[in-house]
Amino acid sequence: MRNYSLTNKWFLTTAIVIVLFFASCSPNNVKIDNSLKQYFDAHNATGSFGLYENGTGDFIIYNLARYKDSAYSPASTFKIVNSLIGLETGKIINEKMVIPWDGIVRTFPNGDTAKAWNKDLTMEEAFKASSVPYYQEVARRIGKDAMQQWLDSLKYGNHTIGNEVDRFWLNNTLKITADEQLGLIKKLFFAQLPFQKRTQEIVKRVMLQESNANYQLSYKTGMNTLPNGKSMGWIVGWIEENKHPYFFVLNVETASKEPMQDIRMDILNKILKQQGFLEGKR
Repeated sequence: MRNYSLTNKWFLTTAIVIVLFFASCSPNNVKIDNSLKQYFDAHNATGSFGLYENGTGDFIIYNLARYKDSAYSPASTFKIVNSLIGLETGKIINEKMVIPWDGIVRTFPNGDTAKAWNKDLTMEEAFKASSVPYYQEVARRIGKDAMQQWLDSLKYGNHTIGNEVDRFWLNNTLKITADEQLGLIKKLFFAQLPFQKRTQEIVKRVMLQESNANYQLSYKTGMNTLPNGKSMGWIVGWIEENKHPYFFVLNVETASKEPMQDIRMDILNKILKQQGFLEGKR
């Protein structure tokens, strides 16, 4: 009877400690900010947004359900991972490696000639121009088996390739949530992904899009057509002000005829400015 009593006391004490531990480790640092809806509404769009301040752990989220639970094709944001795998496997030597143009003149859906794609490109140029043909060739050189192994290791989205090693991130086979996107870029920033540090540093460098006295803005965009016929866009990355990184993920969905390139950048810029970024207010 005495042993039974002591056992009960031990379990009770342990349970109390566990409850107190988790309570102390779960600060209320997530703010749902519905004021951001106005920027999506301005373009007749739906979507989600997440902003994570690394220094404090504060999280601002718009449309939490979509942010956490809705998975979409990564589209050209997959060039981040494609670059990492290409560099790590030696299929890309460095950001200056050229893949010759195959001579096929490509056009965009609106009929414009893809002039930034229809030429020999370095990895850096292909990343900035979001060249699909360059990264399709990289994926073919990596091969399906190696690509699958890396996606499994990274636990990247649903890590599903299907039958086409050069199209799975474009045709809605591979899908990922906004929350998973943010987790990936945060690990990339701190070189915590299962790649060599050199590999991650190269990709971080090519992600830098804007740099001035007030901030450094790094990101990768993506765009795709959903099965429902609507246009879907991403911007994933980080902004550094006063040497502090803030990680963000924007996901946008709309039936608007306005170019997605304009919609997603307008929403991102307005949200960042509302939060005090881009103008030296941080």
